[in-house]
Amino acid sequence: MTLAGRNPDRLEQQARALGERAQGIVMDVTDAQAVSRGFQRAADSFGPVQILVNNAGAARSAPFQKTDPGLWQEMVAVNLTGSYLCCSAALPGMLDAGFGRIVNVASTAGLTGYAYVTAYCAAKHGVIGLTRALALETARTPVTVNAVCPGYTDTDIVREAIANIVAKTGKNEDEARAGLTRLNPQQRLVRPEEVANAVLWLCLPGSEAVTGQSISVSGGEVM
Repeated sequence: MTLAGRNPDRLEQQARALGERAQGIVMDVTDAQAVSRGFQRAADSFGPVQILVNNAGAARSAPFQKTDPGLWQEMVAVNLTGSYLCCSAALPGMLDAGFGRIVNVASTAGLTGYAYVTAYCAAKHGVIGLTRALALETARTPVTVNAVCPGYTDTDIVREAIANIVAKTGKNEDEARAGLTRLNPQQRLVRPEEVANAVLWLCLPGSEAVTGQSISVSGGEVM
């Protein structure tokens, strides 16, 4: 197993926790050459990548009229172009091996709109389009392509969003969190392991007929 990310300390920690059959690679998914080198190193260590989980993501909020080209390009690069580059790097090996699972971690923002995150929504909608189109192209192969779409999940991104709301509105942390969870019928944040379980199921035997899908993990917020 190969973990990729930008923080070497966290990568090393996670790889150690997973044991000797895991390694961490520092890789920026927005850099085509870095992605190519990273996937080559993964293949050199463990053989061609047969399961790809595109989980890199970033979310920055701003009203549309304050969404400058830099913010727009950042959201598209990390959330959409990164998925494209990783799919491009992994797919040939999957086809050669006769097995492949691609899971793009998108967002409910890829299925509906949210105010003040126009660039993020546009990028995540792009991930859903990529998923559906690539699933059709690979439908007659042993490769499936799906997306998992979490709602607000208890991760660093949401903790940063809560801190931003507190700083900009004067609300306390509980009020800010309630504002994020009010659309979730379960009235809570999604747990990271619930998202991971959905990803895992799409990679296990028995899910072969599921491709091109965008599975909402959001407590019923998006159906």
